[in-house]
Amino acid sequence: MKLQSVFLLARRFAAMAFLSAGLLGTAQAAQSPTQFIEQIANQTLDAVKQSNAARSGNINAINEIVNQKLMPHIDFQKTTRLATGQPWRQATPEQKSGLVDAFKSTLIRTYSGAFKQVSSNTKIEILPFRGNPDANDVVVRSNILADSGPVSVDYRLSKAADGWQVYDFSVEGIWLIQNYRNQFSSQIAQNGIDGLIKALNQRK
Repeated sequence: MKLQSVFLLARRFAAMAFLSAGLLGTAQAAQSPTQFIEQIANQTLDAVKQSNAARSGNINAINEIVNQKLMPHIDFQKTTRLATGQPWRQATPEQKSGLVDAFKSTLIRTYSGAFKQVSSNTKIEILPFRGNPDANDVVVRSNILADSGPVSVDYRLSKAADGWQVYDFSVEGIWLIQNYRNQFSSQIAQNGIDGLIKALNQRK
């Protein structure tokens, strides 16, 4: 094949890839908040069902699945900023980055706990939406219907240019940001931002 033809073919592939990415982004942005949550929650559940280790309750296996399926859709910086509160403003860029990285493991562990009792019969139930579906900040409520009983998992989402992002969630009525805000405040008061980062990293 001539070199000119190779370059032409490469350009065509690049154009197709760009168009596909654009269409995917448009489709994600057009999703309702309930459709978005239903999709990512079911993707996580299906992956847990397909893993023997995760289905048997192996928390490391569940953590890995949650990290792959849910975490790409979370606004980690917003979550960490809201949990940290006022001290976030005084933190250096390096400290902010360290806090986000350290808190990510806590988010994974918290959400993974909802998937410990998964069986082949487990299903995701999205509850009727409350509020304005056109708002840019919403709550979507759901249940994980397991053999041992339902587990309530709710999500707070904000809308970005390319679609929805989760920034807070609750398991059985306990919201993550609210739950950790007082703990973070106490730790920062005693040992500063660096002390909080160290404490979070020790929990990994």
